[in-house]
Amino acid sequence: MTPDQTTRSLLGYGVLAGAFYVTVSLAQALTRDGFRLDEHAWSLLQNGSLGWIQITNFILTGLMTAVAAFGLRRAVGGWAPRLLLGYALSLIAAGIFTADPAQGFPAGTPETTTVSWHGLLHFMLGGIGFLCLIAACLVLGSRFAREGHTGLAWFSRVTGVVFLAAFAGIASGSHGPTTLAFVAAVLLAWTWLATVSVHYYRALA
Repeated sequence: MTPDQTTRSLLGYGVLAGAFYVTVSLAQALTRDGFRLDEHAWSLLQNGSLGWIQITNFILTGLMTAVAAFGLRRAVGGWAPRLLLGYALSLIAAGIFTADPAQGFPAGTPETTTVSWHGLLHFMLGGIGFLCLIAACLVLGSRFAREGHTGLAWFSRVTGVVFLAAFAGIASGSHGPTTLAFVAAVLLAWTWLATVSVHYYRALA
């Protein structure tokens, strides 16, 4: 396998990671008793007898994202791959340090619960990872603009700004539309990573 073929293989995980994470998360969100997409963050799926599924989902998605980051580093270098790796590591950490039950999920959980040490780490490390992802979007947006890829530049910048706004909203503790907006931002971010991965994959063809 040539160096370019290896890089393309690594970048392929940038497409797989998001598709895997979203599919596994949505499958649980739509089938697990008591879970509401407009109220509950996907991290809450780590709780209950089937919590191991979402724990595994976080870790495997993080590993795939890390592989994509190494592919991006081989393709372009700079800060963007490092920031993406930071996001990947936060996903793995979010799988290790699980979120606390809350907001009535799993069934029987009080609406308000005490935050544990691992729940606090889950939130803190997740926040750091989100900031890394946002920064990666903006850094690549600037790179695409310099290279004349106007569409990708705008897509990257809009993704970063939208994700920042959505994260700020959900971090405020509000639910309903805010939760759904964050879900939409997550879908946008994974679409962005897949698009960037495909762009550099094709550039090496």
